Amino acid sequence: MARGVKWGCSYKKTTLIVCSVNIVIALYVLRSIYGSLYLYSNDDLVNAVKYTPDEISKMEEAIRIRRTSEPTKLKKLVKQLKVEFGERDAVVELPAGVKHNLTNEIIQRLRSLSGNASTSEQREAVEKWRNEKLQEVKQSTNLKKGGNSTFLQEQAGTLLRALESDWAVLSENIGLWIPAEVTNSEHDDRPEGQEEQEEENLPGPPVPQECHAELHTDYDGVAVRWGLTHHKESAAECCQACLDHAKRAKPGEVQCNIWVYCPAENGCYSPDIYEHKNMECWLKYAEKPKLNFKDRYSEAYRNSHPNAPVVVPWAAGVVR
Repeated sequence: MARGVKWGCSYKKTTLIVCSVNIVIALYVLRSIYGSLYLYSNDDLVNAVKYTPDEISKMEEAIRIRRTSEPTKLKKLVKQLKVEFGERDAVVELPAGVKHNLTNEIIQRLRSLSGNASTSEQREAVEKWRNEKLQEVKQSTNLKKGGNSTFLQEQAGTLLRALESDWAVLSENIGLWIPAEVTNSEHDDRPEGQEEQEEENLPGPPVPQECHAELHTDYDGVAVRWGLTHHKESAAECCQACLDHAKRAKPGEVQCNIWVYCPAENGCYSPDIYEHKNMECWLKYAEKPKLNFKDRYSEAYRNSHPNAPVVVPWAAGVVR
């Protein structure tokens, strides 16, 4: 029987063989990675980033054109707006107690004015109060704690910054609002060189004397016939309709004694919700006729009713 060859392979020898194989593989991988970093020669890299003078000139021209085409004015405007909005966002917030005190002081200053004080007078009074308060707060900030000041030191500093900031924002912050003053001016639409007529007449036939016609007049009273659906061609016909209504009225019924007519082609103004058109004829009754409006609307009325014209457009009369 043939004897076999005996192979001797210990644990240490096996470990050394495996480690040697791993080292060889690792060196091969590192060599491959290192070689890939220098795939291209230095001459190729230089040629890849080299530009001709003409190409450089064109790139410089493109950069110059891009810079000149930038909206510099728009950028400045946006920057300015950011600054302004930033200042608005930085509005000093006053404590609730300080707001309450300021509001009471302003109310007391406005109450000291006369009842018919104009909007400009109210604004002047508030501005005068603001200047006085600003001086008072400046003096209080210069005093040490415990001085004879009406404000605490920390409140004085906050209020000083608020008064020196945008007054419109501060007014809104404390709830102060004064309406803008409306200035109404009469527009003269007469042709150039044409003098004003001394006497103005109603269109249509003459109005009888018994109608007591008054231009630019509006009388109050209970409507016995609504003018919205009652139109007449002239003021004389409107007055006659009032006279006829009084004659036809039965005993105990309301009799017309006031007529109001719209002679304006573009319609007549009235503070109600309706659109009053030309030739409207209103028949009214009043035991003691009283004027609504005469000649011109007052400035105070036009300030509260911006759509009101200067001259009263209606014509009216009391027949009895």
